[in-house]
This record gives sequence, structure tokens and C-alpha cells, in this order.
Amino acid sequence: MADVAQSSHAHAVPRKRTRFEKFRQNESLRRGVTAIVVFLLLWELGSRFDEIFGKAWTLPGIGLIPPPTDVAVAWLGVLPKPGYWWSWVASFRRVMTGFIAAMVLGIPFGLMLAVNKYFRDIFFPPFEILRPIPPLAWVPASLIFWPTNEMSIAFVTFLGAFFTIVINVLGGARTIDVRYLRAAQSMGASQWDLFSKIILPGTLPSIFTGAAVGMGITWEVVLAAEMISGGGTQGGGGLGFFIWNSYMGGSLEQIVVGMISIGIAGYLCSSAIRWLGHYFMPWRRLF
Repeated sequence: MADVAQSSHAHAVPRKRTRFEKFRQNESLRRGVTAIVVFLLLWELGSRFDEIFGKAWTLPGIGLIPPPTDVAVAWLGVLPKPGYWWSWVASFRRVMTGFIAAMVLGIPFGLMLAVNKYFRDIFFPPFEILRPIPPLAWVPASLIFWPTNEMSIAFVTFLGAFFTIVINVLGGARTIDVRYLRAAQSMGASQWDLFSKIILPGTLPSIFTGAAVGMGITWEVVLAAEMISGGGTQGGGGLGFFIWNSYMGGSLEQIVVGMISIGIAGYLCSSAIRWLGHYFMPWRRLF
């Protein structure tokens, strides 16, 4: 009987951890949540500093920003409105259109610059001349060149990510140790083997780094492009136009709502890129 009891105890199903237990054991998550909570508390205190200690003690800068409690109330007011969510959809569509185009064109272009000297000698000088031009400087010209606002905004977002992706891909490919290539050639590797087995895997970290940085720039650019171009109506003008309309309407709380929405959208997109990077680069999961 004792053996049976020990056997049943050994095969007992382990108890499933609750969400609170998982939260307590996840140190990174606890630190992130704690940082956000402390930030919100400091923001609330700084915004209401004059109410607590008098008008003479208004903190410069943060004292003029609405507290997070007022922002939360304004956010709850716009959440049921379809126009707010259509602004999300419009901005996300423009960002992804420009970003995907930048990836499709930028990665091969950067690899060609890295592996082909004649191609680099021809195309790198004009690329370097165009690269320092800020994407927002292209907004007036794109509004003239492209027939619709949608195409002009997509073009500007494409520029925001394209140059960053190309520079990262070029730098990553150029840092691959040439001894790897010579060793592979000495063992009979073809040009395709060199590219697919050495150059492309060696450039993947730089590709995903450039994609993450380019995604952040793309969200910055689309915000300003929507403000300048108008973007149509508030329902389809994007989050940038949502912020501009809030500014014209004098709603400082909704301006902050739009800013936080842009931050959340950019964080989600960058997190998706980092997840893809961990998937395609399993060796990076070790650290």
C-alpha cells in the first residue's frame, strides 16, 4: 500500500500557477509595471503640484500638462467613438504600407551595395546625398508629385524607414569576417551558398535592428505627415490628424491621448519585429 501511495504521489499532476504567481516570478514584468506606476504617480504629482502647494510652486513644463487622471477620463470619452479607432486603422495602414515597401526595396538594395563593388560605386553616392534630407522635407514635394494624400503619406513613411534599413543592412553585411567567405570558397561553395549560408544569416541581426529603428521613425513621420497633409477627415485622417484636431479644439487631454496612442502603436509594432527576430535568430535566445 505504501508503494502505491508513493507511486500515485510521484505521478501527481503539478498545480497550475495562477496569473499572480506568474507575475511575481517574472522579474522583468514586475520591473516594467513598477516603472510605469512610478512614472504615472510622479506625473500626477507634478501636474497637481500647484494645487497642492499653491500657484507659486507650479513646476515648469510638467505643471502645464494635464494629469493622467484627466487624460484617462478623456480617453474613456473617445474610446466608444468609431472615429478614434478609424484613426488607428488609417495610421497603421499607412505605416505598414511604407514600412513593407521599405523592407522589400531596402534589404536587397543594402545587400547589393555590400556585395557588389560596381553597384556600390554607382548608387552609393546619390544615396548618401539623399539620405540626410529629413523625410518631412519631402512632404510638400510629395503632395505635388503624388495624385492623392494617401500616396504622398505612404511615400514619406517609406522614406522614413528606407534609409535606416539600407544603412543597417550595408553595415551588417560589411562587418562579416572575410575569412568565412574565403574558407567557404576553398571548400567549393558557390556564390549562392556564400549569400544564403554566410552573408544573409550574418546580416540578419542588422536587418532586424534596422527594421526596429525604421519602424519607430515611420511612426514619427506618419504623425507629422498626417498633420501637414490634413489626412482627410478626423475619422480617416489618422492619429496625427486626431492630435491636430484636438489641438485646434483646445483639448489638451485629447492631445495627450493621441500621443500615448502613437506610443502604444509603435511599441506593439516594434515588439512584433523583436519577436520575429527571436524566431529567425534562435541563437540570440541564449542571452
